[in-house]
Amino acid sequence: MADHDPAQPVATIVVHLPGARGLAERAQERFGRDEVVVGADDPRARDAEIMVAFGRDRESLERAMTPALKWVHAFSTGVDGFPFDVVGDRIFTCSRGAGAIPISEWVLAMMLSQAKRLPESWITEPPPRWNAAQLDVLAGKTVGIIGLGEIGTAVARRALAFEMEVVAFRRQAIPASIAEVEVLTSLPELLGRSDHIVIAAPATPATHHMIDAAALAACKPSAHLVNIARGSLVDQDALIEALDSGQLSAASLDTVTPEPLPDGHPLYSHPKVKLSAHISWGDPTSIDRTLDIFAANVARYRAGEPLTGVVDTVAGY
Repeated sequence: MADHDPAQPVATIVVHLPGARGLAERAQERFGRDEVVVGADDPRARDAEIMVAFGRDRESLERAMTPALKWVHAFSTGVDGFPFDVVGDRIFTCSRGAGAIPISEWVLAMMLSQAKRLPESWITEPPPRWNAAQLDVLAGKTVGIIGLGEIGTAVARRALAFEMEVVAFRRQAIPASIAEVEVLTSLPELLGRSDHIVIAAPATPATHHMIDAAALAACKPSAHLVNIARGSLVDQDALIEALDSGQLSAASLDTVTPEPLPDGHPLYSHPKVKLSAHISWGDPTSIDRTLDIFAANVARYRAGEPLTGVVDTVAGY
């Protein structure tokens, strides 16, 4: 943590991460044990102005919300399921963008896997024909990105490096931060133009099942769907039907609903589905990067500057 003005009072930080003791200890190492308290039961937590928390346990969060708290930070990127009403009128931020690099790399890996027929093109015995394969390329293909936040923008940047055409869906015609990205306000238009469709929008009531039977009917039959957002954005029954009927070529899913899927769920064994256990965010520096985002905001908070990653509790993200 950067040095601060000793004349200014130091705001105690409450790390409220039940079941994640290792993360709490990393926060203590980062900010100093005199500044960070772990858990709302510590007497010093009563005077804390800042709390870092997960939103999984409403009851424990309610107990942790003291009158002194001015700012609540969600350690996670997604805040669906976080009890916004418990936060009240306090400042509320999240770790937006922390996983943009590894998640966008995972997306590109899935698109390359689809184009290059991996892993099914590996061989363990002599094939019927040598020097012959029906592979594809990313160059010249169109990727449609639903949700152009930090993750969607990171996907766009990497897709452009592969000479892909990039279109992105936004409900309002707000230009992208990357000039080469074309913004569309029509989801059916994006779906109809895209060879690879990347879902990177937040989970809110407005985005629930936004990829439903009607949306899937607008896709090219050759299209490949990639979901790194939340499973709730996709009607999974409609997805399976589209894959079975040939309306959609393939799906790469890092997020599903529920998580974990029950044993025997058809997505585990579907021949057109690549399924992973919500791991696309993972890399050796993910926790440090998340703490970096929070530490930079602590510096802004103490300087009286606007914070990044502020959550609109009405919109839900």
